[in-house]
Amino acid sequence: MGCETLSKRWLTEVKREHYYKEAKRQEYRSRAVFKLQQLNKRFSVIKRDQVVVDLGCSPGGWCQVLREIVGDKGLVIGLDIARTRPLDGVTLIRGDIRDEGTRRAVIEALGGRAVGVVVSDMSPNLSGTYSIDQARSVELADMALKFARGHLKKGGGFIVKVFQGESFKSYLVGVGRYFSSCRAFSPDASRARSSEIYIVAKGYLGRGETGQGTGKVDEEEQEEDVEVDGYGDGEANGDEKEDDRPEGRDGTRPPGG
Repeated sequence: MGCETLSKRWLTEVKREHYYKEAKRQEYRSRAVFKLQQLNKRFSVIKRDQVVVDLGCSPGGWCQVLREIVGDKGLVIGLDIARTRPLDGVTLIRGDIRDEGTRRAVIEALGGRAVGVVVSDMSPNLSGTYSIDQARSVELADMALKFARGHLKKGGGFIVKVFQGESFKSYLVGVGRYFSSCRAFSPDASRARSSEIYIVAKGYLGRGETGQGTGKVDEEEQEEDVEVDGYGDGEANGDEKEDDRPEGRDGTRPPGG
């Protein structure tokens, strides 16, 4: 292993520790909050007074940031199969996004309001075989897209995490068919050697309408040296430190399923 590789890994761990400590200091439930903050600072997808649905919300870090952004007149609904500790001003639903009962609960929680943005930080339960985990990541991202297409108002936005690899680019282009703009972006808070990347889409065209597949990877905006054989930054709750290869949260089945 060369000195350059060791240096990069050392810098990665320093950055990772920095965001972990900052999350603890600011009383956020995970360091993933900084990824969402950086994504929104770059693309301005989430705005004040909006209605936002967070898929795979546990332990609740993204919900905390979403609540700060949308304010008292906005609405944040968090959805996960895992229990999420209560958060002031956030509606939490425990359930599977594929279940009719869960979808009814979301509609009831909306109270007739239109969804402005759907976000998803869902990750698969890791098997240790990257090709399998990457395929499952895309499967989860596709579930999130279907949910967004069924609930977003015209002009709405969509943010979703996915692992890079086979079928990533076809999924990216697929998302672009339903939005006026679509980009893939890796925020600074993601580890440089992580395979995760976020797709940010704006301007939902509406149900039954499709565009020309405008999904695009902003190469100059990604972290350098993203390793496809790496894993994502699965988050632990505020009382635990993250491991390099944690069990992911998939929002669709119990842990270990």
